[in-house]
Amino acid sequence: MNDSRPAGVCAVIDPERGAHGTLELHGPLDTACFHRALHRIAEIRPGARHPGPRLLRHGPGLHTVELPDGDGASAPYPVGLLADLLTAAPEPAPDGRPGAFARPVGQPCGTLPRTQPVTPRQQQRLADALAWPDHQVEQVVWRWYGPLDTARFEAAWQAVGERESVLRTAFVWDPQPRAVVFERGSTDVVRHPHGTVTGRAALLARERARGFDLRRPEAARVALLDSGPADATAHFTDVLITYHRALLDSWSVRLLMRECCRAYLAYGVLPGGERRPDLGDCARWLDAQDLGPVDDFWHRPARRPAAPAVPRPGPAGPAGSSGTGVLRTALSPDRSAHLAHWAARWGVAESSVLQAVWAMLLYRTSDAAPGPATVGFGLDFPGRGLLLEGIEGIPGPFENALPVTVAVDAALSLPELLRELRDLAMDMAAYEWVAAGGPAPARDTGPRAGGLLAFDCGPRPEAAYGKELAAHGIRLEEQEAPGAPAGYALRLRAGHDARRGLVLTCAYDRDLVDGGAARTLLAHTARLLRLLPGAATATTTVGDVLAWLPDAVTPRVPDGPAARDTAPLVPLRGATAPAAATVCLVDVPGAPRTGHGELVRHYRGPEALLALRLTAGEDAAPAVALGRLARSPGRLVLGGYSGAGALACELARQVTAPGMRPPLVVVGGAGDDPDGPRSLARALQRASAPPALA
Repeated sequence: MNDSRPAGVCAVIDPERGAHGTLELHGPLDTACFHRALHRIAEIRPGARHPGPRLLRHGPGLHTVELPDGDGASAPYPVGLLADLLTAAPEPAPDGRPGAFARPVGQPCGTLPRTQPVTPRQQQRLADALAWPDHQVEQVVWRWYGPLDTARFEAAWQAVGERESVLRTAFVWDPQPRAVVFERGSTDVVRHPHGTVTGRAALLARERARGFDLRRPEAARVALLDSGPADATAHFTDVLITYHRALLDSWSVRLLMRECCRAYLAYGVLPGGERRPDLGDCARWLDAQDLGPVDDFWHRPARRPAAPAVPRPGPAGPAGSSGTGVLRTALSPDRSAHLAHWAARWGVAESSVLQAVWAMLLYRTSDAAPGPATVGFGLDFPGRGLLLEGIEGIPGPFENALPVTVAVDAALSLPELLRELRDLAMDMAAYEWVAAGGPAPARDTGPRAGGLLAFDCGPRPEAAYGKELAAHGIRLEEQEAPGAPAGYALRLRAGHDARRGLVLTCAYDRDLVDGGAARTLLAHTARLLRLLPGAATATTTVGDVLAWLPDAVTPRVPDGPAARDTAPLVPLRGATAPAAATVCLVDVPGAPRTGHGELVRHYRGPEALLALRLTAGEDAAPAVALGRLARSPGRLVLGGYSGAGALACELARQVTAPGMRPPLVVVGGAGDDPDGPRSLARALQRASAPPALA
């Protein structure tokens, strides 16, 4: 192919060859690359202090690695991780070109990336990325009025990246996820002149569809969209920041934008060096906590999430409706101020009023009304209740959706409901940094009922540097954030605009919620928020409030989507002739999901092809399914793109019983490389062929 990428390396791990197994490498391999990979393994896995593996050259493009004896070591040598490192695409050099590994033999390998544990929230987000891959990308939008110098803006983001380690963080699986912080990284900034895209909505959708490869240090990217001639009197540029929930949250993106404004005003300079404490310090703090009281709190019956007796699948949307829909409405600044003052008279915040309105709408849709019923929904917390200095200024994935359950009755007074929800939120805030259901990070992939409520809070760059920006003829204004349902059928996010008006944004899963239903729910919510301050008194009941709604039925909020890919093994192609092997492809956690159609098209061998889909939980279903394949006639070959090696080797270890042939593991290519499917298909075909034909 005519491709600027260097030819890649493919690796074959065969536990039966050699005294302790062999790693065979096909393709151009620089010895400095090999030694750098060994150094990195020593950094990532300090316990893997074996005598070094030996690299043997057998000719151009063919090497073998003799693996060390594991006797006396605390764990076998991580050969799968070594294969991942050797088959990875070359890291960018400081000038952005590939080839950081291509240094003369004997030169030092340079600064190694540091490793750190992942937080429980990151483990949760990574599990969510397997269960609901379309719900993990978020966006925040600002409108930048006035001049915007592209080079200066890019330099500002470069300075932010040097200060904030989270922007230089990626994940490796060995086989459990671990964060890797690189010394250098860059945030992608692309400017789109007016007319090059059809509009902001199209650009937002395109950026969301790109996804993220979590194996590479890219927590966020920035797109700039210039206004057109019709806006000449107030020229502006929309600043679209797209990020992944495993590394950032909305609070964090506002922090980063605030730092960007600071650096922009200083012509691309941020003093003070790298921020500490950072997300790694948070992970270590969390790891040291006694979670016994947290476990007791979440296992109280009143705190358990409400679960329907029979999970109700949401209605399928019309053909072509898949994706996320977004609706928006707003209260005027005067009405918003009136609502805030009215809430304060009852000793609650606007967020408690929003929760009460939502609970009443859920109650209206229940079969129990007008009798008593318990309703439940998700509530987004900032997740920054850690006793760690400077936690408010640390960017990371802290936002946490926790389940709220409350008893509602038509005869219940509105002030009682407000106080009950306020007290619930205050109790939960003490443990907002821990996943609901207990300290274990494993995910419950069942239905998430009632939708998710969020109230924007945190830093505002336009407030922090508004005067300084105005001195340069610049005004910054945050726009509505499209958002994602985050594993729920819909999410309702509230926040204030620049004029202090309350803005409600509803993001909904079009496969589960009809657009008309979402519009009605949003309209009913806004109607009650407008009416409550002028009509509710100390004796107003839930039934009284619901009587203010029109006779139109309030749509039921369906449960969240079921976790995807529940079947561990997916057939891709049957065997075309009697074969001595079965090939099973392992999807790489954290990598963008790509179909295997291209690989199947390039595969010329007779073997059957299957794909193993990982689930979000910690269950043993993948290993059980592979175990059945391993016991069938013929050898099992596990294959995957670079990054799947450590996981494939761990799966191979789990399914190998005494007396069984261990599976071969083949790693190579990259899913985003145009030649990746062809390269991996050839390596799999070569490894699967009988010895006489290989």
